[in-house]
Amino acid sequence: MESRAPDESGISGAEESPGRLSLPAQIFMALAVAVVLGFTAWHLATVFLYVSPPNTVSKQHKETIDGYVLPEFEQNWKLFAPNPLQQNIDVQARAEVQKKDGSTEQTPWVNLSAQDAEAIKHNPAPSHTEQNELRRAWDYFINSHDEKNRPNGVRGELSEQYLKRIVMLRFGPVLNDGKVQSIQLRAEVTPLAAPDWSADKRSTQSSYRQLGWWQVTTADLQKGDRETWSSWEGSGQ
Repeated sequence: MESRAPDESGISGAEESPGRLSLPAQIFMALAVAVVLGFTAWHLATVFLYVSPPNTVSKQHKETIDGYVLPEFEQNWKLFAPNPLQQNIDVQARAEVQKKDGSTEQTPWVNLSAQDAEAIKHNPAPSHTEQNELRRAWDYFINSHDEKNRPNGVRGELSEQYLKRIVMLRFGPVLNDGKVQSIQLRAEVTPLAAPDWSADKRSTQSSYRQLGWWQVTTADLQKGDRETWSSWEGSGQ
C-alpha cells in the first residue's frame, strides 16, 4: 500500500503562527512596559511635587525629591507662582589685562548671557550648563549678598569664587593679547514691556548692578591655563 505524506497544511496549523512571541518573551515585554510606566509615573510625580507649592508630602520627602530632581531635572518655574519673572537679566563681565610691555588696559563689557542665548538658539538639546550655569551662579550671588554686595557668610564667599571661575572659563588666562589680572561683573536688568491690552505703563529702561573688581589668582583657572597665566611675559610674576 502506498504511504501518503502527512498534510503539511495540517502540521503548520498546529504550530505557533509566525511572529507570535513565546510565553517567556511576552512576560519579559510585560515587565519591561511595567518598569517604564512605573518610572514615568515616578518622574512625573516627583517633578510635580518639586514645582508645586509646599505641602505635607513634599515637605516630608524633600530630601528624596531634591536628590532626584537636582541638578539634571531642575525646574525654573513653580505652579501658581505669584510673581513670575518680568525682566531680562544679562550678566556681563570685563577684565583688566596686562600687556607684554607692562601697560594695562580694560576690555569692553562682554555679555555672557548673550553668549549662552546664542549657543542655545536653534539647538534642540542645549546643555544644562548653557541654560543654567551662569544664571544660577548670579542668583546664588544675589541671594548670598546684601544690597552693597557684601557677602552674608561663607555662602557669599563661595558664590564669588564660583562666579570668578565661570568668567575665567569664558575669558581664559590671556584676553586681548594681555594677561587677565582682574575681572568685574555687572547685571543689566531690563523690565519687560507691558502687553498692549494692559494699563500698566512701566518703564523699560535698563538698570545696572555693578560689582567691584576681583583679583584673579591661579585658583580661578583651569589646570591647563595656570602655566600660561603664570609664565606670561611682562607679568612681573
